[in-house]
Amino acid sequence: MEEIRFQAEAAARELLDAAGLRPGELLVVGCSSSEIVGQHIGKGSSMEAAQAVFAGLAPVLRERGVLLAAQCCEHLNRALIVERSTAERFGYEPVNVRPWAHAGGSFATTVWESMDEPVAVEHIRAAAGMDIGDTLIGMHLREVAVPVRLSVKQIGRANLVCARTRPKFIGGERARYVDGLK
Repeated sequence: MEEIRFQAEAAARELLDAAGLRPGELLVVGCSSSEIVGQHIGKGSSMEAAQAVFAGLAPVLRERGVLLAAQCCEHLNRALIVERSTAERFGYEPVNVRPWAHAGGSFATTVWESMDEPVAVEHIRAAAGMDIGDTLIGMHLREVAVPVRLSVKQIGRANLVCARTRPKFIGGERARYVDGLK
């Protein structure tokens, strides 16, 4: 589990650097603990693997002031776990559900149990995302997602896919754009 924690921490640092996330921005993380331990998604939930991923991510996000949204599994329609203050800040309406290992998943459950005042919400627009184990986080990213290739390709035995977002380019050939706008 220490290797999983290390991989999650390294991936988080590399993604936050590449995406240029600022304090107060949202990172969505989908995490299949089943895939991490070499099982098929939804078939081998592991609280230990989920806790190791969270132990790697949480300190990095905290030190950089980036807000976490943990995606639940398909049984909760991929709802997200966030702090109540995050939901209020962005105007996200809480829904009444609490994840557990077999409906929501081990990672969402770990995040719920680790937050001060967790709530579930149905929709967000995150600035960047980390998909551990092919959990399909794209619906929770801002509209223009850009793949981010990291040196960390897997966490445990799960595929790792990351993305950042950028503002849309509008206006056509006569428009002028701002370099580096995030």
